[in-house]
Amino acid sequence: MTLSYFKRKYRTKQINNSRLSGGGMECVKMAFTATDVKNLREMTGCGMMDCKRALTEADGDVDKAIELLREKGLAAAAKKAGRIAAEGIVEAMVGEDGKLGVMVEVNSETDFVAKNADFQTFVKNVATQIAKKAPCCVDGEGDCLLKQKFYADESVTIGDMLTEKIATIGENINIRRFDRREGICEAYIHGGGRIGVLVEFTLADESKKMDAEFRAYAKDIAMQVAAANPLFLDESSVPEETIAKEKEILMAQALNEGKPQNIAEKMVNGRIAKYFKEVCLVDQLFIKDGDLTVAQLTKQVSEKIGTEITIVGFTRFEKGEGIEKRNDNFADEVASMMK
Repeated sequence: MTLSYFKRKYRTKQINNSRLSGGGMECVKMAFTATDVKNLREMTGCGMMDCKRALTEADGDVDKAIELLREKGLAAAAKKAGRIAAEGIVEAMVGEDGKLGVMVEVNSETDFVAKNADFQTFVKNVATQIAKKAPCCVDGEGDCLLKQKFYADESVTIGDMLTEKIATIGENINIRRFDRREGICEAYIHGGGRIGVLVEFTLADESKKMDAEFRAYAKDIAMQVAAANPLFLDESSVPEETIAKEKEILMAQALNEGKPQNIAEKMVNGRIAKYFKEVCLVDQLFIKDGDLTVAQLTKQVSEKIGTEITIVGFTRFEKGEGIEKRNDNFADEVASMMK
């Protein structure tokens, strides 16, 4: 982040030095006032005491104080980077014409920060950045997200903005993952950002993509993914090694039940078909009507709107899944603070 970033983001206010003259000598009464501290806090978003200390060290010079806060903020952000961030929110958005979908997970250390309006605005800005600039990944080689210049202010990168948020909010924050699809999309967010789903479709007649019947169906499919958590789109998308492993487990179960080999093989065939119905989206029973599979529902809606609908794929993010969460004992933590 640059000094000009703070000046553009906030209106810089002049800090005046108050001086008294006496005995033919000029002496300093106060290099800054309480109002100056408040103004610096508004400019930087840093804590009140941090701003006061920075102004004291800078002898009331606002530019120097901002530089000091930046330096300390970067150092603090580096220290926080190793801390576990398993809370946060999943954000998703779809373009007004329904032809672009984006979903991103941004993690924080506590659920309290996830409810912070400033944090939520940052997440929305990141999602918009992904939609507009199509980064290849979060961080790494090539046109990655953290290296990109922010679409609304090219003087800073997304990485700069992330560092500033860590410094001002006071927790480790991590842009963990995202998905971006350029087909006909629908998104669904459940539980205030706990689960997010992005589904992509194709329509034989794309002019029907904003048809109310189709949009209601698309939302239902996104909710299906959120609720039923399918692992695959259909049977053809299940890897051969996954099927082989599942059959091995099912065979062992049947043999352990005392079934002969030939009977066990028939049981495995029946149980693997049941497995597909559980893990494949199109084979699942529709959550709103247990008499229909998702494939049957898709056919029904296709007939209603007069064009064939195909589910291309989906992504489901659940906040913090796969992250080893910290198991803090609050009583022990309070006790340690009192030592």
